[in-house]
Amino acid sequence: MSARSVAVLGAGSWGSALADTLARNGHDVRLWARDPELAGAIASSGSNERYLPGLKLADGIRSTSDLEDALSDCEMVVSVCPSHAVRDVLETARPHLSGDELVISASKGIEVGTDLRMSEVIAAVLGEGAETRTVVLSGPSFAEELVRALPTAVVAAAADEGAAETVQGLFQNGYFRVYTQPDVAGVEVGGALKNVIALAAGVSDGLELGANARAALITRGLAEIVRLARRLGAAETTLAGLAGLGDLVLTCTGDLSRNRSVGKRIGSGEDPEVVLGEMEQVVEGVRTARAAYELGGRLDVEMPITASIYSILYDEIAPREALARLMAREPKPERWS
Repeated sequence: MSARSVAVLGAGSWGSALADTLARNGHDVRLWARDPELAGAIASSGSNERYLPGLKLADGIRSTSDLEDALSDCEMVVSVCPSHAVRDVLETARPHLSGDELVISASKGIEVGTDLRMSEVIAAVLGEGAETRTVVLSGPSFAEELVRALPTAVVAAAADEGAAETVQGLFQNGYFRVYTQPDVAGVEVGGALKNVIALAAGVSDGLELGANARAALITRGLAEIVRLARRLGAAETTLAGLAGLGDLVLTCTGDLSRNRSVGKRIGSGEDPEVVLGEMEQVVEGVRTARAAYELGGRLDVEMPITASIYSILYDEIAPREALARLMAREPKPERWS
């Protein structure tokens, strides 16, 4: 693919990793950070020590805190802000967009209050035609490993096959493999809900419940994700792929998982408010637990693990009490529908 001008909105660990990949692929990359101090530090050091300490980013990334500057004459926009900030950032960006740009959504979450997936938020903000110009990028991918050029595989999902193939060509290289996928809803639900289940897996590990419990949480967590995704029109097979099972396993077991780490501290007895207050980066599963709990209730979808995490985070239920309630549920057949 010939060089493209790409604006990456969000200079956290994942935004920086995607900007690094794009720059290594020869594209003109502008990395926007809300914080001018962070943008300046990246520009002067060539690294993002706040979020990816000790890792050098590729040459050719131009960091800026000026949104208009980042978007000037760009052909593609990568939206990789925390999910709760996507609407605000895109509303600010909209006057600086021509309306022809391909938008790549790399944020994982469900918007609290609206129950919208990130591609739906993008469509709501950018208006007519945005849905066909939006591609969702998701899958099992720790930012640190991507910057270290370790083998990684993800999915580019879009209603428009040509748009997905364009994003595939934009990112793919010798260590970053991108598959295309038409099931946008399935990919987004998988990417969002895996963070909630990872919190649960972390709580289990903090309580020292063992490998059996972790395996059960991953498997039954996937059942919850499938139930919700199917109600939203997704295909069950999507959740057996990279954006479903793949991302779920990584986030529930990997030591680089923020959601698992936070859950582990909560399970070991630390106060959730204190733990979250000490986090430098956003823990997406916390807000998504609320959104998923509310969405599941509205759609009458059974999601007991999500409900348990919600009760720990928002109803101040002790982890062991939440576990006891989960295990005391009425016996039933194993079913996913």
